[in-house]
Amino acid sequence: MFDDRDLDLVLQIVKEAAAAEIRPRFRRLKAGDVVEKKSSIDLVTDADLLSEQLITAALVERWPDALIVGEEAYESNRGVVAGLRDAELAFVIDPVDGTFNFQAGLPIYGTNFAVTRRGETIAAIIHESVLGDTLTAIKGAGAWLLGSDGTRDAASVATPVDLSAMVGTISINDLGYPERRRIAGNLAKTRMAFGYNCSAYEYWMVATGKVHFIGHYSLMPWDHLAGVLIHAEAGGVTAKFDGTPYLPGDTGGGILSAPDKDSWDRVLAEIILAS
Repeated sequence: MFDDRDLDLVLQIVKEAAAAEIRPRFRRLKAGDVVEKKSSIDLVTDADLLSEQLITAALVERWPDALIVGEEAYESNRGVVAGLRDAELAFVIDPVDGTFNFQAGLPIYGTNFAVTRRGETIAAIIHESVLGDTLTAIKGAGAWLLGSDGTRDAASVATPVDLSAMVGTISINDLGYPERRRIAGNLAKTRMAFGYNCSAYEYWMVATGKVHFIGHYSLMPWDHLAGVLIHAEAGGVTAKFDGTPYLPGDTGGGILSAPDKDSWDRVLAEIILAS
């Protein structure tokens, strides 16, 4: 079982990792503390590695039989993601989502944390360690914004509007030039497009009604599982581009989040699919 008290415990673990390993390194990284993985915009820092190790150790102590899928540990065991489809209990961690921003000194990063059970996401956390605010959700119980000052407010998606009045983003960094150019051109149909290079912040904004839609082509679970549940519990609609649900273990197909089904259909047709 995993309940509200367990979520409180996990949030405390996440906060302790942020205080010990993430915040002290923000804007204090040295050249040797940052390493390229696949490219100059795909990075890992000591903050990523050490915070993930701290969180993982705490989870193993409390739930020794759970599957733990961390972004950085995945590099040494890529088969672990498939286990999310049927694991009795699993934790999915991205301790510093938005590493490029983090190492550049931009306070647009966060910790993504999802809990899954038998192929379903049942709880989620997005923690923003700069100010200390947190979004949480337990399936069927709504999404909540927990302020560092102790406040607790329900999260809610934006009111649907026409496409021309929408604000949102489609992450196109992983696409080739022709597709990037096409999607960027289609985004001109909206009121405003933005790009934060941080799924934690993008889900934060779409789940709290600050923007209308977000979309991604890369579907690694630590980027999306937490945000998708929080967005759904805030009243939104998320699905893969083919209309099927996004589930733990999925890594391809593209994903789109919007306030309601009509908005989702409109963004898919006019931005994702339009020539």
